[in-house]
Amino acid sequence: MSDDLEYVETTTDGQGRGVHIRRAEARDIPQLHKLLREVLEVHHRGRPDLFNTGVTKYTDDELAGIVSNDETPVFGAFADDDTTLYGYAFCVFERHEDSHILTDVTTLYIDDICVDEAARGRHVGTALYRHVLDFARGAGCYNVTLNVWSCNPGAQAFYERMGLTPYKIGMEQVL
Repeated sequence: MSDDLEYVETTTDGQGRGVHIRRAEARDIPQLHKLLREVLEVHHRGRPDLFNTGVTKYTDDELAGIVSNDETPVFGAFADDDTTLYGYAFCVFERHEDSHILTDVTTLYIDDICVDEAARGRHVGTALYRHVLDFARGAGCYNVTLNVWSCNPGAQAFYERMGLTPYKIGMEQVL
């Protein structure tokens, strides 16, 4: 939605190399799959009763559709070479235009965020999250939301450090 936020220098990777954030493209699909598998494995380890292992979340065609759709922007944190993907944030614009109970605001929902295990501790996640916030502000969003699994306390702690607070809580009773 906001072209001026497509390419932004954000941080270094801890080894003096620059990291920049840009919209993901079809050429990034193989690396997106790699990081999507990392996230799936984290969830599988935490909840093997709910999450499969060894599968892909999307097909190549589905990913191509997602990265090319302005309603589902995907941002990648890349090394200076513009090909090495350190992390990503999959986002979705949400609106409740015809709701009788919800106000008509635009939310940028972070569907998935990941930093490659090899790049953790280098502030890549912070740079990605701040970029998403700037993008959401530029797009006129009211808020940014996401879900975090309780089996991933490291992610929850990161989101709290970024300033996120709970706004609803999902609960379950396994039968």
